[in-house]
Amino acid sequence: MKWTSAISEKSALNAALEECGEQISEGLSGLTPDLVCLFVTPHYATEYAKISDTVSRLLNAKVVFGCSGGGVIGSGKEVEFRPAISMSAASLPGVDLLSFHLEENGLPDLDAAPEAWHHLISQAPLEPTSILLLADPFTFHAEPLIRGLDYAYPTTTKIGGLASGGRRPGQNLLLLSGQEHYSGAIGVALQGNVAVEPIVAQGCRPIGPVLCITSCDQNLLIQLDGQPALELLQTLYQTLTEEDRYSATHSLFLGIAMDTFSENLGPGDFLVRNLLGIDPRTGVIGVGETLQEGQLVRFHIRDRETSRQDLVALLEPYQGYDRENPHSGCLMFSCLGRGEGLYGVPNHDSEVFANHLGNIPLTGFFCNGEIGPVGTETFLHGYTSAFGLFRPLINQATP
Repeated sequence: MKWTSAISEKSALNAALEECGEQISEGLSGLTPDLVCLFVTPHYATEYAKISDTVSRLLNAKVVFGCSGGGVIGSGKEVEFRPAISMSAASLPGVDLLSFHLEENGLPDLDAAPEAWHHLISQAPLEPTSILLLADPFTFHAEPLIRGLDYAYPTTTKIGGLASGGRRPGQNLLLLSGQEHYSGAIGVALQGNVAVEPIVAQGCRPIGPVLCITSCDQNLLIQLDGQPALELLQTLYQTLTEEDRYSATHSLFLGIAMDTFSENLGPGDFLVRNLLGIDPRTGVIGVGETLQEGQLVRFHIRDRETSRQDLVALLEPYQGYDRENPHSGCLMFSCLGRGEGLYGVPNHDSEVFANHLGNIPLTGFFCNGEIGPVGTETFLHGYTSAFGLFRPLINQATP
């Protein structure tokens, strides 16, 4: 398995694609890519229709997969607010690729049998090791697809994001193997000698103790540990430092433990969800997730330093990672709310990644929502950076 990545900031589309193509060809040392992932800023929107033919001519890849993004990521750079194209390519011996395009009205009911979801991807039985997903947020609700694929393929890693850059339906590009789509969702299922290890950095840290939901109604949080939810939150607020109080006034979230029975909940064990509103008359808190009594939760806050520390904590276990079949490439799906707007400097998450994992080729884009697992379930997130690390299951010599 061999990966390489490229990025170009040339303002002319053909020139940018040519530059990326040259870097990719050089990085693959003459190998024909099985998979090309490509992300493009909306500055080239009037020429989207030319991308497929040009990439096919330059690289002749089996599968081309990508979309538009408000910013793109590649070769250690995060380019925002200006024209750029990022591209990665991989030679994947022993890996089968199945690509698919879906429209929302073609999805099975959520209570349909697993076979109905299998049929979306392939007519034949398929047990993919991973599925890459991209969707247009204006025309496709990703949550039902994610839930359906989790049901049909519970052990398969799903990773991806929602296209960005467009401001209305029809303006976001989804690119799949010679065709441009402007609605729906696209995906690539990978089967065979490949593993994709997900890292989802939600950019939050907990405040206060772990609490138990003792009363709720769908997404309404009524009681925690037998006390009115708002009353308990107000008590917690009084114990915070001045800095944390400031963060809590504009960046307060609820983390929901994915394993209610765990005695040691740490980074990555909570699904972080927005607080939608508070009713001061009833003390009820609205949460951006369906809740259940008995769930363990913990309030979280987000700020620049917290996001950095969270990412570092999740990447540290991979530092100095040494095995016979090491990681060869990585795709990164980062929220539009991160980047330079959050950190005040460019290339933050890419540089943290490189500091911990070295020169693994990294490519991605800034999303309208990120897809990745927390625990054993897959979710649509906001404000995260979701990484998919690729490695072979069995090491094979590259010719």
